[in-house]
Amino acid sequence: MDQARNVPPQAMKIAEMVRSVMLELRPRLVEAALTGRRGESENLRHADNFLSEHDLWMHQRYRELLTPVLGTFVYASEEAEPEVIGDDPDPDLCVLVDPLDTSELAVRGVLGYTHVMVYSRTAAQPVIAVVGDIFHHLQLYVGARDEQGIDRAFVVTADGETYELGPRPPKRLAESMVTNFLMKPGERFLPLSQKTQLMNTLDEPSEDGKSRGRIGVDFGSVSLCHVAAGMTEAVIEFAKGFAVWDLAPGHYILHAAGGTVLDLDGAPVPLDYRFGSFDEITKAMDRRQRFVAAGSSELAAEIVTALRS
Repeated sequence: MDQARNVPPQAMKIAEMVRSVMLELRPRLVEAALTGRRGESENLRHADNFLSEHDLWMHQRYRELLTPVLGTFVYASEEAEPEVIGDDPDPDLCVLVDPLDTSELAVRGVLGYTHVMVYSRTAAQPVIAVVGDIFHHLQLYVGARDEQGIDRAFVVTADGETYELGPRPPKRLAESMVTNFLMKPGERFLPLSQKTQLMNTLDEPSEDGKSRGRIGVDFGSVSLCHVAAGMTEAVIEFAKGFAVWDLAPGHYILHAAGGTVLDLDGAPVPLDYRFGSFDEITKAMDRRQRFVAAGSSELAAEIVTALRS
């Protein structure tokens, strides 16, 4: 990780917009946590997901702030059906937004994240992604395509220090911190606990007799950002799969940092999320992807093998 000052300008503009929205939101979440008034709303689109008034406020706030910056685009938010913003009926850009990820924890003041990704249908891949961490000092994870067409990744702290992210030396599974969204007992935790080969490999002792492999909990796109920054080594999702707004922003940032995302057959998950038409964008909102994301292709392949056992 190298200190850097050259986040591409349009990406920095989106990142600062995300920072400003988090600054507006944070006092609301703190009040919700301390008063217990969490503003839960009925979730008509995703019945098994927690939805708060804060998710809906951020959905609208991003729509307002993105319009003067991007002009015309498809706005694909988790909280509503995709819509075209602006005069062009078939714009190149699609903006994918998860306004408030882990909102059930955010309203308790524990953790909260927000995702904004700009996808170019011409390039058939993301060109900007920003994942914001509402409560922590490492505040913004940014992926962006620069003027030379190179995808780059950065992390920006709450006090404005910017670091460029790059590839890390590969680690073996037995010495890795692997994370999973394991919060739901029946749907996630129990299937994870039954992956015997994975658990046995993580528990293998090193030459000094110490077992250094670990299982941790992490959430949505930020879990892939943590791999990109070298805080963890891998993320696995083999049960339900991630929706596109949970996976795609972090996938792009990890890709830009030199990491790897494989499906459970060991094939690379493409950055082309099939947003070629408005109908395809709408269909993509209903897809889920099972995957292994890691800082190196070697570790990703080792985990895929362990999950098969």
